[in-house]
Amino acid sequence: MKYFPRIILATALLLSTILPSNAQDKKALTVTDMMKFRHIESPSISNDGNWVAHTSKPDRGDPEVFIYSTDGKKKYTIPQGEKPVISNDGKWVAAVHQVPAEDLVIKNPAKGGIRPKAGLALLNTSTGELSIYKNIQAFTFSNDSKWLVYLALKEEEDESATKNGEEKKDPPKTLGTDLYMISLEDESYETLSFVTKFSIDSTSDYMAIARVDSNGEGNGVYIVDFGGDITNPSQVYSDSNAWADYFKWNNLGGQLAFLAGIMDKKQKRTDTELFLWEPGDEKAEVILDDGDLHEEWKLYNKNRLRWTLDGKRLFLGIKPSSEIIKPDEKKNDSVSKVFDTEAILSDKAVDVWHWNDPFINSHQKKMWAREKDRTYMAVYNLETQQLTSLADKEMPDLRLTDCPTTLLGSSNLPYAKRVTWDGRFYDYYLVNLQTGAKTLALSGQEHTVSLSPDGKFMVYYRAGDWHLMETITLKSKNLTGSLDVSFADEDWDYPEDVPGYRVGGWTEGSASVLIYDKYDIWQFPIMSGEPVCLTEGKGRNEKLQFRLKRLDVPGGSSGYGRSSSGSQEPLKTGESVFLSAYHDMKKYTAVYSMKIGIPGVTRILEDPKKYTLIAQAEENDRIIFSRESYTEFPDLWVTNKYFKKPRKLSDANPRIDEFAWGEAELVEWTTEDGTPVQGILIKPGNYKAGEKYPVLVYYYRFFTNRMYDFNEVVVNHRPCFPFYASNGYAVFLPDIRFDIGNPGSSATKCLVPGVQKIIDLGVADPDAICLHGHSWSGYQTAFVVTQTDMFACAIAGAPVSNMTSAYSGIRWETGLARQFQYEKSQSRIGATLWEARDKYIDNSPVFFADRINTPLLIQFGDADGAVPWYQGIELYLAMRRLEKDCVFLQYRKEPHHLKQYANKLDYTLKFKAYLDHYLKGEPAPEWISTGVPYKGK
Repeated sequence: MKYFPRIILATALLLSTILPSNAQDKKALTVTDMMKFRHIESPSISNDGNWVAHTSKPDRGDPEVFIYSTDGKKKYTIPQGEKPVISNDGKWVAAVHQVPAEDLVIKNPAKGGIRPKAGLALLNTSTGELSIYKNIQAFTFSNDSKWLVYLALKEEEDESATKNGEEKKDPPKTLGTDLYMISLEDESYETLSFVTKFSIDSTSDYMAIARVDSNGEGNGVYIVDFGGDITNPSQVYSDSNAWADYFKWNNLGGQLAFLAGIMDKKQKRTDTELFLWEPGDEKAEVILDDGDLHEEWKLYNKNRLRWTLDGKRLFLGIKPSSEIIKPDEKKNDSVSKVFDTEAILSDKAVDVWHWNDPFINSHQKKMWAREKDRTYMAVYNLETQQLTSLADKEMPDLRLTDCPTTLLGSSNLPYAKRVTWDGRFYDYYLVNLQTGAKTLALSGQEHTVSLSPDGKFMVYYRAGDWHLMETITLKSKNLTGSLDVSFADEDWDYPEDVPGYRVGGWTEGSASVLIYDKYDIWQFPIMSGEPVCLTEGKGRNEKLQFRLKRLDVPGGSSGYGRSSSGSQEPLKTGESVFLSAYHDMKKYTAVYSMKIGIPGVTRILEDPKKYTLIAQAEENDRIIFSRESYTEFPDLWVTNKYFKKPRKLSDANPRIDEFAWGEAELVEWTTEDGTPVQGILIKPGNYKAGEKYPVLVYYYRFFTNRMYDFNEVVVNHRPCFPFYASNGYAVFLPDIRFDIGNPGSSATKCLVPGVQKIIDLGVADPDAICLHGHSWSGYQTAFVVTQTDMFACAIAGAPVSNMTSAYSGIRWETGLARQFQYEKSQSRIGATLWEARDKYIDNSPVFFADRINTPLLIQFGDADGAVPWYQGIELYLAMRRLEKDCVFLQYRKEPHHLKQYANKLDYTLKFKAYLDHYLKGEPAPEWISTGVPYKGK
């Protein structure tokens, strides 16, 4: 065994005391402070519950990984660390070791330099010793925590370095690199060369690797036996031109499935075969090739494999040969082809848009990256050694679960054209896993469909109610129709069919299903009995929205749990589960618990905060959670399932108290038509009662659900609330409730009395209020200033200004037409341009630009893939023609939300300068007063 010359860093940290700052010394946030502000990412807890790790990442600069013992006795840091992974025994933490931000700024690959690559950091939680390994592309722990395996990056040469002036010959792109196997018992290591892929089985007995070397002699698949000589793996598949990929271990039976085949001279993958290796076998066996498939169907070299939990079946994708795209052959120029029309036309560049295309051409292009490699799911039965086709060109989509009898398939193809203007509809099929037979169960379904874990029942939402279908007979019954409670979205204000709330889960044996209304959780028995409100109406009575918060299975933190295979995890009668409880009026989020099948809830945490349960240790009841409010950063806490003596672990931003953060409070008012509306008022830091302050109004639809959110402190296209509050501004976040057909006037109806409310409260200076919105609220901003002069200035980011031209525009990011937005979705007209021509005009700011008396700043990226940026040009040109005060910021090559940091910083500074000038009377910078002429860049 070999040993690394390790880089050892002292990482144990002493907990220091942060002295509170004097309340009189609270200061304003600067953009530099915002750049340095840290955010917590990738939190996790070890299986034994003894360790918690997370990334602490600034908006700009180097990340760090922090590791805490949950007893509060130890704390470690990994400088430049990110995305930590804790070994199953909790003795080690591995993390990506990022290149210092300063080096990334200095190094410029475009000028011939080599861009620095990320490495791997390995920390011993017992000693605090830290080892750094350079140039890593992938790593993993073995499940028994005895091994850390990582794959190195291919070495790069400086582009300016050549030998004797000769051009460098690039190695094959498929060539493998070094794989390191580190023994965590003594930190010795061994290396295997030319490795392209690796995968360790769940028992940590074996590791599969694929190799591609420079001369092809070692190409193939190898098995490393961790109980033997790891330097001499067994070759189970070989060919000098071999490729192999998509390793998938059977966690129950121990077999390895993989795809492999031959590469042509251009290193393109050709025919594909499915292999199976069993422990003890010398060679992997071909269990499936194209000859085993029907007619034109083939195994495809871009795929995904998945074993069922019982280890009896393997899902994989197949593809008809007619859909396999062959690479274009390079054509040689020839003088004889100068007048060859066929040769000339082979270089044509034309797209044909036909009125009857299922998807419009721009949408097809965006779908192409996925569709060209689409496969159709099939299943291989290990016992019968038979492949059964499940999906096909008529029913291309399939939800994979561990149900041994029935799966749920779907197709949107009959409704493809309607995506342009009407939304997404599907036909749902019940697919027999043994025969592949498909039975149409639902046609034209728009809303949620959920199949029970045993495949015997299905629930679906339609026309305001939840229905239960027995999959054998296809007979349905209405579950909710007789209840005096609405299961439709009670806040829905879009011109499309009202959806329901989600399914909470199924109980064991498909005995019952849990379904949400707006507030409560209901349990519906499948065979007989009456539905039971498990939360006993407390949700509706107290305006608490209860939702399951499962931490016992991977991916279950958002509600309905899923097993590691992706299957729905059934709930057990009597099982205790956590609930999140969002107060619809007071806006805090509490934590409750209940038992499945037993009515009643128990309060665990409830106060004016937002509590979020994050993860639970697998081997005990230790839980990590966060607590936040406008003034409290969501640091990590640890506790047990009874939430006794919770301990705060992280302190990501100890300097928060130094800044004049401000305070948030709820404000309520009614519109002229009597609609109750709420908003959040953030008073400035160092607020003094009786003084009036300039106000930034920012909104979209519903913002009051953010009352107890800690606002993200970053430099981007959104205003950072504490940045403005600490710089002497009040910030107002009103909700908007829309009337279908009149989105513009709806915004005006809610905004104007809301702003008047904060004026009446004595907080807002009525002559110093700015209205700002982006995208949908950018549109609203542009419209509202055609209706009122109460704002000293307005800032509209990416606004639609002309609904008549935007209606038939394209969302270039997805390729979708924008018609659906107006007829059925966010823009809320509820009819076509020809059916409601007047409404399109009446709700378009550009037609009323002559009424605008408010200075307006428009911002757009000219690569906006959501709103056509020419919408900004239309409004700018209208105001220019009318000689109105308007500045248009066009950020070159930027999408809907700014991405380049220089542009995000520039917009942040210009945004504040605009407010400072129009609301505080500070001198206008040149770009506001006279503009900036184009000078070549």
